[in-house]
Order: sequence, then structure tokens, then C-alpha cells
Amino acid sequence: MSLFIRGGTVVNADMSERADVIIDGDLITAVGLDLDVPAGAEIIDAGGQFVMPGGIDPHTHMQLPFMGTVASEDFFTGTAAGLAGGTTMIIDFVIPSPKQPLMEAFQTWRGWAEKSCADYSFHVAVTWWDETVHADMGRLVRDEGVNSFKHFMAYKNAIMADDEVMYNSFTRALELGAMATVHAENGEMVFQLQKKMLEMGMTGPEAHPLSRPPAAEGEAANRAIRLAEVIGVPLYLVHVSTKDALEEIIRARNNGQRVYGEALAGHLLIDDSVYRHPDFEVAAGHVMSPPFRSKEHQAALWKGLQSGSLQTTATDHCCFCNEQKAAGRDDFTLIPNGTAGIEDRLAVLWTHGVGTGKLTREEFVAVTSTNTAQIFNIYPRKGVIRAGSDADIVIWDPGATKTISAKTHKQNIDFNIFEGMMVTGLASHTICGGVLRYKDGDLRVEKGTGHYVKRPAFPPMFRALEKITTAGKPRPVNR
Repeated sequence: MSLFIRGGTVVNADMSERADVIIDGDLITAVGLDLDVPAGAEIIDAGGQFVMPGGIDPHTHMQLPFMGTVASEDFFTGTAAGLAGGTTMIIDFVIPSPKQPLMEAFQTWRGWAEKSCADYSFHVAVTWWDETVHADMGRLVRDEGVNSFKHFMAYKNAIMADDEVMYNSFTRALELGAMATVHAENGEMVFQLQKKMLEMGMTGPEAHPLSRPPAAEGEAANRAIRLAEVIGVPLYLVHVSTKDALEEIIRARNNGQRVYGEALAGHLLIDDSVYRHPDFEVAAGHVMSPPFRSKEHQAALWKGLQSGSLQTTATDHCCFCNEQKAAGRDDFTLIPNGTAGIEDRLAVLWTHGVGTGKLTREEFVAVTSTNTAQIFNIYPRKGVIRAGSDADIVIWDPGATKTISAKTHKQNIDFNIFEGMMVTGLASHTICGGVLRYKDGDLRVEKGTGHYVKRPAFPPMFRALEKITTAGKPRPVNR
């Protein structure tokens, strides 16, 4: 089956041009003006619309077992909701329990993900360390196409990685040509502040951001960046939410260090006043970590995207319904951390980014798709509209509008952090693997049609430092 997209404006991260697009099977085979329609092709009229690479969300948690419950969104419902919003691929997280073999956890997540209807890949968290972890990291890179390893600097007494674990894991990642990634919050500081809030009688959601101040993120970001600098491994910071962490990223990048930052759509648009809402369900529905911040931090994050100091946008899509959130009604530390967003990321970023002049169309494509593909080494297979690339495409109607609501969204959760927001600019068609999966509100998905995407290890030239030099010899600079 072939598709012919006619008359649209193709928008890539580097340029825009009027062009037709031909898809044959699961690949783009031609991009150009006035192309001939292949025999038997289905024609999609994209006149007045933009033809862009499908969104890649580099940070999701489908079906995650966490804080005594399991996220309500599984890999089928979550990827389906993503397709409805123009996202054609996710990179989810395998999170082993302490002392659980990495390969065992990876196989569990692979099994859960087989029902995906969009493409998917995995980061793998390192939550503990011994020689079996060292060996499993090698197998994951060489055999399973995993090129990034996650480290939670928060969640003490659960999945937190201390400095010793990070040092060993960062070093191993460098050896393998993999990226180190971190959730940057000082876990000990958060733990002590949580106890302090409870001792003061602050048990509701309003205590959540107070127990995770910007300084906790800034300190952890600096510590992870400095550790990566000494070891020489490239580093990716997930859900950067503060100007404190952003300033550490800027400093490191100005010094030539390979450090990358991710911003969440929610952190760009929602401020910390939500935690003081009088309705517990509303306040608890916004509990995630790091928490939403003040408008001062939001402004800094937008500038980070505009300047290129932050390269990607994500959602940290991790859904817990009101009933699940109620577990922390009398103790905010028991509220499952997580919010949704995979269906709305592109629309809210287009509305508040492109629609306000903060981002160009090309920059929008970069931060929602291309940069993720490049940073995680799947470009040009993903993240670009050109011959030979995967046929993952969103056709974007810049004039379409809707009001976001939990009553109408396709995400499997009874709450939406963007509730009531009017957006202008929506996906009219989403094509994944060469198949039209969404058209004007009609979601055409089937379980198991998504594909696992292997991400190759990075070549030696990308690695910032091959080995620690001996005393007296000059230290190699980052390349």
C-alpha cells in the first residue's frame, strides 16, 4: 500500500518547502514538487497544512509499577493517545527493582510493550551495582540496541542511585558508547525535607513543591554534570524544571562538555500555584517530580529552548487516576508521582511556542522530533521527512482548534493537567510505519503494530574521553 501526500509544506528542522511526499510500504520514497501519483496510491490532500516528522517523546512511563500501584496507561492505550496527537514513537524506561537483574527487567518491559501501536524504544535504569550489572549493560548495548542508561538521583530507599553507582555506571556507559541520563534531584535533601513538612503538620499536596526546592535540582544537576565531566561520558538531563539546573547545563556546554537537557511541556506551561488548589483531587493530580515551578522558572525554560541550551521536549507521561492519587490524601509523600501529556504535547507547544513567536516551525520540529532522533542515534531513520527515512509523519492543520479536556481525550486517565486550555494547531493525520493511523478524529489502531527500535551505540568519536590520562600528560578535550 502506498500513500501520496499532496500539496503540503514539508517542515524539517533545517528548512521548509512546498513538496509532495510518496510513501511505499514503511518508508518515504520521494519528496519533491509535482511528483507523479503512484498507481493505486491513496491520496491525502495536505493543502494549507504542514507535513512534519512524527513526534518522538523521549520520556514516558507506560504501565509503570510505582509507589504501590501501576500506571493506568499501558503501552497500547498510551501509544494510541500519542498517535492521536501526532506522536509516532516513544522512548520508555525499564526500571529494575534494587538487586533485580537488568536483563530480567528489560525482558519484562519488552513483553509489556508488544501491544504498542506506535514505535518504541527503551532507556534502562541502573538502580544498583555489581558485576552482573556491568555485564548486563554490555548485553543491552550490543544485543538489544539500548544506548542510554538512566539514574534516579531521587527516591531514597527505593530506586535512588548514589554517587558510587553513578560513577561505575557512567564509566561503563563510556566504555560501551552509551549515553548517561539522570533525574537530577538531591534525594537526601528531598527525604529530609519531606520529614520536616510532615513534622510541621503539612500533609497535603501544597507540601510537595516545598520538599523539592529548586536548589535540590540545581545541586544534583551540578553533581551529575561534574561526575560526567571527570569520566568523559555524554550526559542527558531529563525533565529540567529550574533555571538552577539550566544554568549548570549552560555552563557545562559553554566549556565544551556534551550535556543535553529536556524540558517537559507541563513545566513550560503550568506553575506551582496548582498545589494550593482547595480541591485535593486537582492539587494531587499535578503531583509529579520535579514539581511544577514558579513562572520565573518557566520563562527560563522557554529561553533555554529558544537558545538551544535545552534540546528536547517530552511529557514524562505517567498516569495515575484520582482513585490512585487518593492514597496520599493524609500524607503527600504517598501520592503517586506522575501526570499525563502524550496526546497534548505537540498541540500545546505549537500553540504557546510557534503561536506566540517563541519558536519557529523548524525549531518546533527540532525540539519535538529531530533533536531526540539525533541525540539518541536514530537519525535519519527517524526525525526527518526525506527519502529513505521511516514513514512516520504528522500532517498538521495550523488552523484547527479544540479545548483540552479529560472528558474527550484518549489518554487512559480521568484528569488532564491542561484541562480547559484552548489550543490552535492540531494533527489532522498521523502516519506511523507507512500506515494512516489517525485521520480527523478517527483513530485507527491495532495492538501490536508498533515496532521495537534498536538504537546503535555511539561511535568512538562521539565519546568525550576514551580513558583517564596519566599524570603529566595533557588531558584530551571534548570532541
